[in-house]
Amino acid sequence: MKEGTAVLIAKAKEGDKNALDILVGENTGLVRSIALRFTGRGVDYEDLCQIGHIGMIKAIRNFDFSRQTAFSTYAVPLIIGEIKRFLRDDGEIKVGRELKRKGALIYAAREKYITENGSEPSVSQLSAMCGFSEEETVEAISATASTVSLSEQIGEDTTILDLIGKDFTPEINEKIALMQAIDRLSHEEREIIRLRYFKNLTQSETGRVLGMTQVTVSRRETKALEKLRYELV
Repeated sequence: MKEGTAVLIAKAKEGDKNALDILVGENTGLVRSIALRFTGRGVDYEDLCQIGHIGMIKAIRNFDFSRQTAFSTYAVPLIIGEIKRFLRDDGEIKVGRELKRKGALIYAAREKYITENGSEPSVSQLSAMCGFSEEETVEAISATASTVSLSEQIGEDTTILDLIGKDFTPEINEKIALMQAIDRLSHEEREIIRLRYFKNLTQSETGRVLGMTQVTVSRRETKALEKLRYELV
């Protein structure tokens, strides 16, 4: 986290309205980019942005420095959750039982993988373990991470907490923040990141797919990673 951001958050948490206004202003782009994802649901875009700013303010006031988590990583799911809550209460968006079931299975598979391998599974590995497509896996994680209570029943005698054993929300939040940051890259940059880090191709292989030289891929990959690093710090 940038030192200036940390100082502003500390002041805002103590009631400094000017610090709060500065932080909200600095993160307006993040709020607007998230709000854009929820357009076309019968709610004006600017209204969605206002709701998103409520989530941003909650993130500022509740941010826990001891977690060693980037502020943007912490803020993204709160902004998403606030918008979803507004739409859900307005009858526009609901997380269905089947999506909740998929989310619970994915969380359980993640715990099992970490226990057996001592490392974090990729989306493709989770998809294979659960028998879902990567798109279904990402959708279930995104939809349930901010809206499903761990104590909510998904069967007659089973809750999500029974299946996963602990709350993995901070880790899921980080994945959501990363996906949001990748979405803000250009199409070409997204393709390079997808091929290099999700398909595990070399720079030369990526270049052949995209019709670029290895040097061009390397240069544009570095630029894309710098953008992601800035978004997530």
